[in-house]
Amino acid sequence: MSQLTVNKVSYSYDGIVNVLADVSLSVEEGVIVGLVGPNGSGKSTLIKNIFDLLRLQSGSISIGGHKHASAEAKSMGMYLSSNDYLPEFLTAREYVSLLGDLFQVDVDHSEAQELFRRFSMDGRYGHLIEDYSHGMRKKTQLVSALIMRRPLTIIDETLNGIDLEALHLSEKEFRRVRDEGRSILLCTHDFPVLERLADRIVFLDLGHVVSDAPTSDLIDEYGSLSDMVFHHLGTDGR
Repeated sequence: MSQLTVNKVSYSYDGIVNVLADVSLSVEEGVIVGLVGPNGSGKSTLIKNIFDLLRLQSGSISIGGHKHASAEAKSMGMYLSSNDYLPEFLTAREYVSLLGDLFQVDVDHSEAQELFRRFSMDGRYGHLIEDYSHGMRKKTQLVSALIMRRPLTIIDETLNGIDLEALHLSEKEFRRVRDEGRSILLCTHDFPVLERLADRIVFLDLGHVVSDAPTSDLIDEYGSLSDMVFHHLGTDGR
């Protein structure tokens, strides 16, 4: 079963130039799919369309077989954005509880506290988010997704700003999510992370899907994901 199906989606901010042009892709159950592309390629616009943050102009999107704008679809997917905007007037515990209410999840706060400890934030679960550093807010976003355990999680550059130890732990947890049959669409410029994690890569540029192939096949053909991107862009990466 497909957790996410995007079918011939186009989008324009001015009604003239398409930021997305007939984009189609799917994310099956129990996979990690990497989404790559240069700045301005349409990645964030695509993600905002998926989560109904921008009104769909053409094509169709479904999450878990439900139309993307429906309550059923929105309950199945979780979006971690590239920024670290969180409700500063809440503690992390209150924030996770709020998400639990929204997603109708019985939150295991002991598990959340353990994840905070493993992410080097021991004792901070009850502290106000306004007192957190940028890295701590990013880790809080990641912990919240790991606790909610949605069938589909889309991560848009959320890994930027966290330390290497937290990155290693995140990779381990993402694999566990995949092993449970849940799916992740991971948008990042960190190609080595995708080479270690992603089952498949979707390469977007100028609103078009340039490539959609297994990660191993792309590495065999180009040597690395970065070389694939630089080859398409007509540069040598230096």
